[in-house]
Amino acid sequence: MCRETKREPAWVSAIRLAFLQGQVDVDGVMEEANLIPGREGTVRDVLSTMADRDLLTPVAGVDDRYVPGPVLVESDRYDLDFTKASDGGAHRWQSSG
Repeated sequence: MCRETKREPAWVSAIRLAFLQGQVDVDGVMEEANLIPGREGTVRDVLSTMADRDLLTPVAGVDDRYVPGPVLVESDRYDLDFTKASDGGAHRWQSSG
């Protein structure tokens, strides 16, 4: 999926978590994207950029936690299909069948 959308795993994982769990944080993205320790700063930057673009909305009073923003909420109207998303991480979406 990341290769097809030209996005890094943190970006795709954040979107997947926002839709499936209703919230996103640095630790969740790190785990979902199977990122190695030390990438937390990159994940924070990605989440901040996503918030700047209204994909995510920061949770007031909680650092580094976000909920789906207006852009993601609006995109959900189109019945996105997550059935091909693997449990091992959003960057491992199954492309067959």
